[in-house]
Amino acid sequence: MASQPQGDTYLSPTVFLTITSLTPRITPTAPAPVICPSHTTPRRLTTKIDLHLVPFVIILYLMAFLDRVNIANARAFGLETDLGLSGTQFNTALTIFFVPYILFEIPSNILLKKISPRIWLSGCCIGFGFITMMQGLVQNYAGILTTRFLLGLFECGMFPGCFYLLGMWYRREEAQKRFSLFFSSTSLAGAFGGLLASGLGSMDYMRGYRGWRWIFLIEGAATVVIGAIFLFTFPGFVEEAKWLRDDERDYIKARLHADQGHSAAERSITLKDVGKVMSDYKVWLGGFMYFGIIVPAYSYAYFSPTIVQSYGYDKIQTQLHSVPPWAVAFVFAMVIATASDWLKHRFLFTVLPICISISGFAILLNVHDNLPVQYAALVLICMGMYSAMPIQVCWFNMNLGGHHRRAVGSAWQIGFGNIGGIIATYSFVGGDFRKGYIICVSFICLSALSCIIYAVSIMAENRKKANQTLPEGMTEQEKAELGDLNPDFKYML
Repeated sequence: MASQPQGDTYLSPTVFLTITSLTPRITPTAPAPVICPSHTTPRRLTTKIDLHLVPFVIILYLMAFLDRVNIANARAFGLETDLGLSGTQFNTALTIFFVPYILFEIPSNILLKKISPRIWLSGCCIGFGFITMMQGLVQNYAGILTTRFLLGLFECGMFPGCFYLLGMWYRREEAQKRFSLFFSSTSLAGAFGGLLASGLGSMDYMRGYRGWRWIFLIEGAATVVIGAIFLFTFPGFVEEAKWLRDDERDYIKARLHADQGHSAAERSITLKDVGKVMSDYKVWLGGFMYFGIIVPAYSYAYFSPTIVQSYGYDKIQTQLHSVPPWAVAFVFAMVIATASDWLKHRFLFTVLPICISISGFAILLNVHDNLPVQYAALVLICMGMYSAMPIQVCWFNMNLGGHHRRAVGSAWQIGFGNIGGIIATYSFVGGDFRKGYIICVSFICLSALSCIIYAVSIMAENRKKANQTLPEGMTEQEKAELGDLNPDFKYML
């Protein structure tokens, strides 16, 4: 017999929650009160979760994104010339990364649930760190294709896995700051990657290795060390957290239950679950939201050093000038996330940054002889895209109820969305930047349209649920199986 909490009433400083004893297929009995542990407060406990969870996922994804996009920095230090790449071969090397990355997102989240985040994500971290090192040793086109494919295979679980893990710890109104802080590790990776590349690139020909090889070797080795440490320290789900007392664990589960319903964490995810999730049209809208913004986001990540270099900067100055847009994006993303959590609203905070990015592309399409204005446009593009993306993912993920719907839905959004990464790798071919800008604007408009349709859809669903009555005798277990389709679940706009 399992016990599941059901209410959430705050009487500061003591917080009372209700917990209901459940037996499958039997109507719940009268609720019994559960008191927030007397040795702590809700704020202190949330801070404790932050300290034990957020730094780990930030570092993990920072290393994953750094190892993914450092090929753009390596390109500026002669990778193409040394490997004899010509035509669109560099673009193809970028593209092949996304093949396993897209195909194995959902299987990865299922394995994460089965094996545990600590073992699965840490093991993947060691894997993609080792493959990054191998990129520094390749000698030809076939070698770079092979390592990029394997890199995508090991990295596929990082992003959806970390978002899935975060979503199972926080209530919806407090999640966005944590999601954006985690996601903004991409901005930190972009900024840090530029600074690091400028230093490692200066090691050109040291011990017979070109500068671009040192970028891969040293950054990959650092990732392997971090992954090995995480094998013993990385956090898991609430049910697995040994750093929580039993009464703290009960309180956290009760609080999440009151916000999102019973998570059904005790059962495995089946193919039937996958089919049910994928039959929901809102899940497809979540995929298109992310798909649309991935194209300009990856286009910027992979080709901004090339664009900056076209402004006449040398190799080192190119890397240094790639840092400020990422730094501004990090600060702006956190401002947007804080405002979004404070107002408990997502939609407008998704559309506003998208409009900022569109304005940046509009400047680049019309201004061709003013470097300060063109560089400022790159800042607008970066800060807009990398602020909107975490809002979109958090908004969609936290509107999915239950372990099985969130595991499948989050992996689907990221997996389908990253098809846009393939398009992005061919957006800027040769020196035709204008064509690339037009492609990026088109897809970011698709993302905005998908956000609007999704917002309208969940408002309609909330109105429909408001007029519904719960079936007589419906148990908590039955509600858990429905997830966010449960009539009690209200979507956040």
